[in-house]
Amino acid sequence: LISSATKSLRMETEILEKKLQDAQMKLAEKDGDKEKEIQSLKRLVSELEFQLTMEKSNNESFLDKLRKEIKHKSDELEKLTQERTQLIHSLSQVQEENSLLQDTVRRECEERFELTAALGRAREQVLELRRLSGTLP
Repeated sequence: LISSATKSLRMETEILEKKLQDAQMKLAEKDGDKEKEIQSLKRLVSELEFQLTMEKSNNESFLDKLRKEIKHKSDELEKLTQERTQLIHSLSQVQEENSLLQDTVRRECEERFELTAALGRAREQVLELRRLSGTLP
């Protein structure tokens, strides 16, 4: 039973480690994509600000439209930043869970070794009792 539980916990740990690795890879990919998008959004915001200065004297309504678009892009950037923060938080939780599972596996292994040692001592005592009962009338 202990062996089965230990094996089960090891398999679960391996699965969680794989999930952790997958999550880390996805986070790294998303971070890269988000960084590219952030740079793209920053470039876009810079271009829009330049156009705004050039067109400022020509058309006040055009200026308002550009400001709205900049606000939208800033909100989008903020949303992406919040998503990144949430992903980092999720990763942290997965790492904590993984650590907890590793501690559980370690404790289960220690308990298994203690039980194995106790079983060995009990066997020795039974054998000793059999020997003693065989020598007594």
